[in-house]
Amino acid sequence: MTDTYLTISHKSEGEYSEKRSKFLAFAYHVETTEEIKNIVNSCEKEYHDARHVCYAYMLGPQHETFRAVDNGEPSGTAGKPILGQIVKNNLTNILIVVVRYFGGIKLGTSGLANAYKQATIIALENADIEERTINVRVTVSFEYPLMNDVMRVIKEINPRILGQDFNTNCQLMVEVRQGDASRLQSRLSQIRGVTIEFN
Repeated sequence: MTDTYLTISHKSEGEYSEKRSKFLAFAYHVETTEEIKNIVNSCEKEYHDARHVCYAYMLGPQHETFRAVDNGEPSGTAGKPILGQIVKNNLTNILIVVVRYFGGIKLGTSGLANAYKQATIIALENADIEERTINVRVTVSFEYPLMNDVMRVIKEINPRILGQDFNTNCQLMVEVRQGDASRLQSRLSQIRGVTIEFN
């Protein structure tokens, strides 16, 4: 199991025209379905004069949550080709919205599917794709005398320190790459009196 995933770093755009119909594509980096809902709503408001606002998204490092929405276009001609490009590029935590302005000439189902696909391809060609790591959060609790031993392991594995509390009972909140989590747990559990909790 890999502990990395591909996503885009920031918003990118693309435009495609077919038989006077114009397709405007917008790709966004997203983390939650709430965020997706807000972006789609704001696109629908901004492009209220467009015939269709279609979209697809993929969420989660294991690509576990996804959806394709045709928004009034014939079934499978809009959301599915958009989602197809997300899958083809192995991307996640991404939303792609394609706005269609109808040019008066019908494209047919295959023409429509191709236009939505091409607009999406252009938006993704203009995007910065980056690899990110899947991280897990860990709380390490220990008595003050164990500080040096714990910090030696922390220095060795080098997780990101999110917070610390060094009063009577010490606590360290860290974020570690998933691939390093079992090594961190194994090294710390060798120190008697240290407790480790995965959040």
